[in-house]
Amino acid sequence: MTQEPLDQPITDVFSTSTKELSASERAKLDEQNKRLVPAFKAQKLEIDAQRHWDIFYKRNETRFFKDRHWTTREFQELLAEPHNTNQSKGEHRNLLEVGCGVGNLVFPLLEEQLKSGGGFYFYACDFSPRAIDFVRANELYDPNHITAFQCDITTEQVHQSIPSESLDVCTMIFVLSAIHPDKFGDVLQNLWRLLKPGGVVLFRDYGLYDMAQLRFKPGHKIADNFYMRQDGTRSYYFSEQELAQLFSSTGFEILSNSYVHRRTLNIKEGVDAPRIFLQGKFRKRSLS
Repeated sequence: MTQEPLDQPITDVFSTSTKELSASERAKLDEQNKRLVPAFKAQKLEIDAQRHWDIFYKRNETRFFKDRHWTTREFQELLAEPHNTNQSKGEHRNLLEVGCGVGNLVFPLLEEQLKSGGGFYFYACDFSPRAIDFVRANELYDPNHITAFQCDITTEQVHQSIPSESLDVCTMIFVLSAIHPDKFGDVLQNLWRLLKPGGVVLFRDYGLYDMAQLRFKPGHKIADNFYMRQDGTRSYYFSEQELAQLFSSTGFEILSNSYVHRRTLNIKEGVDAPRIFLQGKFRKRSLS
């Protein structure tokens, strides 16, 4: 349930400072406010959110996103570990990928750990039933290693498939931005209940004043930092302070939380532009 840029990273710079806008960039944001998405249309987008993502995957199938081999570089918590000889037979770490799409994060991780002989049992969920169909059709899909299921992560559905306090790691990569801001708190509460004490959420999403935000024309803005794409899917752009408040108010400890300023290059399309993402690690506090 994600849309992310099809690009090639050139440089990454981590910063806690919000981008300073130029006069022309401020003018673009002011222009967006001249015509907002009407309230009735915004409500219809919320009602039809699942349908829009199903249409997205019907159109793009498994071709849109590249496999996310970069995740183990950014998040050491995803590296496969050998089985602990002190663990009981069958015991393992558990990982949930929220908004798994067609499996571009989970399957590279699974493939790597099948070679190393250790690691996670994977859960993968997505809002789109069609996306889950693609995950289950993957040749690497094996219920001995992975369970994929459809659910709305803003509701209690996820608790029907995963026991409370059973997860070691949860990933949200370009996912929370696709959800209505009014439901961000519900999502984090659900993840809190699923994680073991000491479990972590690994996060990356769109940062405030990213190039994509500045490019929206009038008629696409739904609310502050929340926009409608041409295909009916939606995107939110986070500030570092806002994300910190969201997680800390739910009870998470902030391990890291910063902007990623990335210059991206798409030679085929002739694109050379800066991007801004927000990346963080958030830990459920232990009881001890």
